[in-house]
Amino acid sequence: MNYEQLIHETALADERLLVMTAENRALIRNLPGPLGARFIDTGITEQTMIGAAAGLALRGRVPVVHALATFLTLRAFEFIRTDVGIANLPVKISAFVPGFLSDGNGPTHQAIEDVSLMRGIPGMTVFAPADEQDMLAMLPAIWASPDPAYLRVNTRPATYQHAPYEMGKAEIVAEGKDVTILTYGMLFEQALIAKDLLTEAGYSVGLVNLRSLKPLDEAAVLTVVKGGSLIVTVEDHFQTGGLYSILAELLLANELTAKVLPLALKERWYKPGLLSEVLEYEGFTGQHIARRIGERLGDGEHTFGAKTKVVENVFAE
Repeated sequence: MNYEQLIHETALADERLLVMTAENRALIRNLPGPLGARFIDTGITEQTMIGAAAGLALRGRVPVVHALATFLTLRAFEFIRTDVGIANLPVKISAFVPGFLSDGNGPTHQAIEDVSLMRGIPGMTVFAPADEQDMLAMLPAIWASPDPAYLRVNTRPATYQHAPYEMGKAEIVAEGKDVTILTYGMLFEQALIAKDLLTEAGYSVGLVNLRSLKPLDEAAVLTVVKGGSLIVTVEDHFQTGGLYSILAELLLANELTAKVLPLALKERWYKPGLLSEVLEYEGFTGQHIARRIGERLGDGEHTFGAKTKVVENVFAE
C-alpha cells in the first residue's frame, strides 16, 4: 500500500472525498482515470485550488489538496487562513517536499516555516509522519476528522516498526533518564540512529515521535519534562515557531522549566544539495545529532561515528 493506493481506496469507499492538485501529480499520477470528475487539476494556481476546495467543502465534500509545501503555506496562506480556517472546513492539505525533503531547492522552495504558519490558524491540525508507514497509519484518521488538516507528506521508507496511530497521541519509542529526543517527520530516522549511538556510549536515551504537532500530546511531553532529563528538540524547520517554540509555550503554560537543547535552523535557510549532503552540511545526521547531544552532556570522548547512515532523497520527480 502506498499513498496513491490509499487515497484511491478511500475515495472509492467515500464519495465525499475529492482529489485536487495544483499541477503536482507526483503522488497521484494514476488517479485521474479511476476518479473521473472527482480528480481536479487547477494548474499552477494554489490560491484558486484552496478557494475551490473551500467551496466544495461547504457543499459536503472532503477535498484532499496537493502542491509543494512552500507554495501551499506561503502563496496560498491567506486562502487557507480565510477560506478554510475561519469557516473551519474539512480541507485536507497534503504538502509535498516539506523541510529538508526539498533538498535540491533553494530558499524559495524550502518550506521550513510551515509548521509555524499552519499551527497559528485556529482549528487547523498539523501532522508530520516519520515515514511512509507512519503516514499511511495516520491518514485514515486525518481524512475522517471534521477538522482542517495540514500534512507534511513523507514517503520515505520506514526504518522502524511504528505503533498503531491514535489521533493526537505521540509514539513513545523509548524512555530515558539522561536525555530524551523529541522529533517529528523525516528526521525521526536520524534521531533513531542518534539514540542508538548514545545508548552504545552508555547513556539512557528516550525518543518520542510526536507525529501530531497540533493537537500536541501534552501529557506525554510533560511526563518527559518532569522526568528531569535533558530535552532535545530535533526538526527540519526554523527554530522560531516550530517544535522548540511549541515546547517553550507548553512549559510556560505549566510553570515549568527544563534543560532544553534545540536542534533546528537558526535564522537562515539551508544549503541545497542531495539529502545526504544537506544532512551532513547542516549537522542533522544521526552522528551529528549524537555528537551535539554528547557535547551538551559534557562528553567529549565519543565520536558517535560507528553507525552513521547516509540517506538519499527517494522522492520521484
